[in-house]
Amino acid sequence: MKIIRLDPVTNAKALLHKVDVTKEGISIMKEKMDLHLFYIEGLRTPAANILKQDALSIGAELAVQKDTILCKSETVDAVLIVNEKQRKILARKELVQPFGLKKVAQTLHEHIPLKAHKTKIMGVINANDDSFYCGSRFTGEEAVKAIFQMIDDGADIIDIGGVSSRPGSKPVSEEEELSRIKPIVDLIAQEKLYERVVFSIDSYAPKPIAYALERGFRIVNDITGLESDEVCRITAEHGAQAVVMHMQKRPENMQENPTYEHVIADIDTFFEQRLEKAAKFGIDDVVLDVGIGFGKRLEDNLMLIRHMRHFLHFGKPLLIGASRKSMIDMITPARVEDRLPGTLVLHLKAVEEGAQIVRCHDVKEHYQALRVQKALKETLI
Repeated sequence: MKIIRLDPVTNAKALLHKVDVTKEGISIMKEKMDLHLFYIEGLRTPAANILKQDALSIGAELAVQKDTILCKSETVDAVLIVNEKQRKILARKELVQPFGLKKVAQTLHEHIPLKAHKTKIMGVINANDDSFYCGSRFTGEEAVKAIFQMIDDGADIIDIGGVSSRPGSKPVSEEEELSRIKPIVDLIAQEKLYERVVFSIDSYAPKPIAYALERGFRIVNDITGLESDEVCRITAEHGAQAVVMHMQKRPENMQENPTYEHVIADIDTFFEQRLEKAAKFGIDDVVLDVGIGFGKRLEDNLMLIRHMRHFLHFGKPLLIGASRKSMIDMITPARVEDRLPGTLVLHLKAVEEGAQIVRCHDVKEHYQALRVQKALKETLI
């Protein structure tokens, strides 16, 4: 007899298939193998005591401070520990409970397990000469050559932008932005490259966005998160996908003492509001981007990547874009040119946490890393 301790993120369904469990058995057992942790901040003490008892009654657990049962404090923080089966049961149980537990029930109902997905690679082409990484800057024919190379290297999407959004960068006029991207967009249309790969326009200005969408682009990557009504109208008119990114302030001042009450909760509220706005304009095809480095401290960036699966409850694909960003330099000193290893670690973790699109400068290296990660996930015993 051999006993082997397995990785807790092992593919449960595949593992049960390996030991020849019945289809019905797999359905039952898989739910018991998917563990979920929920951090609940400011839970009313009576609610904590009710939730604790309900959790224990089904074999789950609620971790709270030792005096919670005495109700000495009005609220407490708690950690709910449940498997998938228990999550579903508690979601029903708490619907009929008082003290704000209906909100807990709603949250438990919304947060679905992480599902297997194909990760798409979005390569970056910048038509401006002041982007923070010089390796992403291309013009005219050079850009087309870079696009062909990215396609060969495994890119699913290519993101074209004409304005730097690095910290401290200044905005430019729509006319200037359009003049920068126009030669590349025209060549893409001329060569019908949109038949080979999906193109995204990295902009929040109506004129460049409209120009690109009219010439075969299918995604609007908006760092302001659909702030402009006109951008919303144009996006809806062309049936384009919208990438809604979170940013605090503007690029020129976003890194001046960014603060949050709670970065995950604050961005969750932002996404909720912008999804409502998108729906009002008839935009349903939306990708969410937490905006790594856009008005974030190092600890904010790390928390968002590590707990990215929180945002899956919106039912929208998640995009991660930490490619060669300065947060890597804050952890271990490294020039922009030397930040690929750190980039890969951050992006692979984000994919592990549910990110479905990786926006990066180094397509070939990401393609290889993602294939290796996929092989690891599929390996059993």
